[in-house]
Amino acid sequence: MKPLCFARNQIIPSSEATLHPMDIGLIRGYGIFDFFRTENFVPLFLTDYLDRFIGSAQKTYLPLDFNKETLRNIILELIEKNDLRQGGIRMLLSGGMSDNHFSPAKGDLFIFCEDLMFPGEQKYTNGVKLSSIEHVRALAEIKTTNYTFPVWLSSNWKKEGAEDVIYHHNGLISESSRSNIFVIKNGEIFTPDQNVLHGITRKRVLELSGSIKIQPIGFDETLAADEVFMTSTTKKILPVTRIDDRQIGNGKPGKITKELIQAFQEMEQKNSG
Repeated sequence: MKPLCFARNQIIPSSEATLHPMDIGLIRGYGIFDFFRTENFVPLFLTDYLDRFIGSAQKTYLPLDFNKETLRNIILELIEKNDLRQGGIRMLLSGGMSDNHFSPAKGDLFIFCEDLMFPGEQKYTNGVKLSSIEHVRALAEIKTTNYTFPVWLSSNWKKEGAEDVIYHHNGLISESSRSNIFVIKNGEIFTPDQNVLHGITRKRVLELSGSIKIQPIGFDETLAADEVFMTSTTKKILPVTRIDDRQIGNGKPGKITKELIQAFQEMEQKNSG
């Protein structure tokens, strides 16, 4: 955690940020957040993240007293004060303290600056394993703070040597716990259309390849794919070469995935000045 954060209505030392124990963000797990990165002091794709954060507040009935321009200015000030050349920025809006300890109320806004941990280079070279689990994330299109299920699962998937999970339900895949999923077969790229968060990295990958098909994808189709990769803020584009005990393709990151990794890196460099 970097030294300074924004808490409620001012910039203060991060160590002094507090949340009331009866906030429903804590006792009910109800709140929203977003997370993005800086490169060369520039918050990447900031407009997209702010739009999603503001939209999440509206969809969860949480009052947000700051407009996009005000949020942008706060973030830029935090970047400068924390000397955040390359790092992460986490925005959090709590559920608030309601009279019945259940209904959404006026919550507190926090913005923290953090160090980043990317997957090791060998994971991009060799690809990673995902463990499959039958599940659909609640309110999948909203970036809520409710990660109870995957946090509980994480001890098991680490024991299995997996990077994360891949959710499926009624024969169709949706997403990973913190990433979107893409599947490649016979040169065509697909990504699921339902029960997924509309990730910002996902959005950029869709821009990089305008022919990607957004449609239902079967779990069996995914296992039979030539290539699979996952996308997120902290993973960028990460190849998946195994699901459970099933090898994907030839067991190595594929040609199209590698091309997209390079193209995304170039897009980031362009956007970071």
